Amino acid sequence: MIERFFLKDYLSFKSVELNLEPGLVVFTGPSGSGKSILMNSILSSLGTESCDASLCESTVSWELNGEEIGIENDDINVFKHIKKEKSRYFINNQSISKKAMNTLASNHLRHLSLKDYSDFENENLLSILDNRVEIKKSGILKLKDEYSKAYLEHKEIKKELTKIEEEQRKIVELKEFATFEIKKIEDINPKPQEDDELMYIKKELSKKEKVLENIGAANAIFDYEHSVFAALNSLEIENSFFSDAMNELRTTMESAEEKFSALDDIDIEEVLNRIESLSDLKRRYGSVEEALKYKEQKILELQKYENIDITKGDLENKELSLHKKTQDLSQKLSKLRKSELKSFTNDLNTYLKELYLREAEVEIIEVENQIFGCDEIAIKLNSTELQKVSTGEFNRLRLAILALKSEHMSKNGGILMLDEIDANLSGEESMSVAKVLKKLSKYFQIFVISHQPQLTSMGDQHFLVHKSGDESMVSELQHDKRVDEIARIISGESVTNEAKRFAKELLHVGI
Repeated sequence: MIERFFLKDYLSFKSVELNLEPGLVVFTGPSGSGKSILMNSILSSLGTESCDASLCESTVSWELNGEEIGIENDDINVFKHIKKEKSRYFINNQSISKKAMNTLASNHLRHLSLKDYSDFENENLLSILDNRVEIKKSGILKLKDEYSKAYLEHKEIKKELTKIEEEQRKIVELKEFATFEIKKIEDINPKPQEDDELMYIKKELSKKEKVLENIGAANAIFDYEHSVFAALNSLEIENSFFSDAMNELRTTMESAEEKFSALDDIDIEEVLNRIESLSDLKRRYGSVEEALKYKEQKILELQKYENIDITKGDLENKELSLHKKTQDLSQKLSKLRKSELKSFTNDLNTYLKELYLREAEVEIIEVENQIFGCDEIAIKLNSTELQKVSTGEFNRLRLAILALKSEHMSKNGGILMLDEIDANLSGEESMSVAKVLKKLSKYFQIFVISHQPQLTSMGDQHFLVHKSGDESMVSELQHDKRVDEIARIISGESVTNEAKRFAKELLHVGI
């Protein structure tokens, strides 16, 4: 529910703070006082409408699921719309887009002044019907769950079969392509890290001649080795350091000569050609390792193509089994639903009669299996398609559907926003709407603008929107003030004693 609403600087409103209660919240007041503006600002605070208020803010007790957009749920969540140069939206002081805020709020809020068909969606109507069946014949919800799992599995198997059939139609081309790709890599037959080794050999070959030439020139030092020993001896200097150095130098030179001599058998042209072949692979696949990985992938694909008939046969058998299972389960669901349809229709028409509406015709049409079965519920109002009924009739029909749904609700259903749903109705019709809303208010927090005394008297909380000069103000009314306001609605600005008596009677009935 919305626990608190605050509005600042919006048209004729300077500052409004409402502490709100559960149940049916009614807004009344003279025409032009700002009731619709106030309702619009509440919707704007939740991202479902737009307004030019400098601030509109709603504190709600909803449990938000906003992890995907980075909003953490608190015990109390604050939705805020601020407008200075541009509009900005916040939840718990975290900036958020209007679209994201609207998405979160729409899980808890419905604005029934619009001709919205969501309450007549097949999923919702079937859910109401199934809950009624579950209470009378326990087991349909388990059956429904079993069906939906089988349906989704069947859908996935059909998807795999379609893919295989598409592959089969071009299997020859696919096998040829996979074989060609494998052969192309196998012809080169690369080894992991071979390209690094070849680049090292290329580098060594490029400097071989120069290195050997320098070693040959440096070896002349050994021709003077005995002269150095003789000089050191004549100076009576220990010569072991020189002997060690010369031995180490001799070993280094010999090792280098052996290393480069080993390259004599390597054909530089072959090395360069091999490097070029590997470079082609790297340009196409990114690295030698990726090329080898791609080859293994193509080998697996080729094996799959060669075994595709076996795989297809297994899938066809599984698809056939699941098709039969989903057909059997959907027919069982349909049988249970049809057994409850007459009672569903009668109860719906009972509400419609209370709402002074014509009877509805409810029919279950068999359709191709969908996630909820093979049933589609169609509703007409006295043989008239829903798209062709008046907005007033449409919204009262929605109330009847909501009333049916609320009979089996185990938790709060969120918030309903209604703008003058009882407009242009007779007193009896208005009272019928009021009674249904009163019933719904056990499960929903309902905000309604009313110009009729019957609905106003049923409110759990009553706010008067009025003007003082050019400024719009909102006052919460208690019993005596409620009597005065209901009397004003009955008789106009000149309140009569008779109107007051009738107001007290209505208020007593509402309480």
